[in-house]
Amino acid sequence: MTELQWHKSSYSEDSGNNCVEIASSGARVALRESDDLTRTITTGPSAFQGLLNGIKADVVGIR
Repeated sequence: MTELQWHKSSYSEDSGNNCVEIASSGARVALRESDDLTRTITTGPSAFQGLLNGIKADVVGIR
């Protein structure tokens, strides 16, 4: 299995431990919090795109 290459947002703090990281693995997208690297969730690209669209439209309830 190929090791995932994780990416952090450019908006993440300098300490680097207060953000969500993402990685792509073919037909799956993996997400994890930078302060707990052992907990990872995966989803498909269309569901991940739906999440991003909801965040951009401010309908996900993030404040």
